[in-house]
Amino acid sequence: MGAGRWDVVFETRDEAEWQAYMRRLRAGEMRDALPGDESVLRIDVLCGRLVQPTTYRLSAFVADPAGGRDAGDSE
Repeated sequence: MGAGRWDVVFETRDEAEWQAYMRRLRAGEMRDALPGDESVLRIDVLCGRLVQPTTYRLSAFVADPAGGRDAGDSE
């Protein structure tokens, strides 16, 4: 995938809200909200325990326009 970062697109602790969001995404209703196609998406489910609730997170990979080179590089 090259150099870049993962930007959070959507995050919730509500499972019903997560499922509704993913349903709309799969139905194609939210394509404009994403930077690229599905190949740049990552789903994380951060499992909660007694103290911390489960968190659902959708992230998108954003490529580094410099290709990972430091802005100060002259090469």
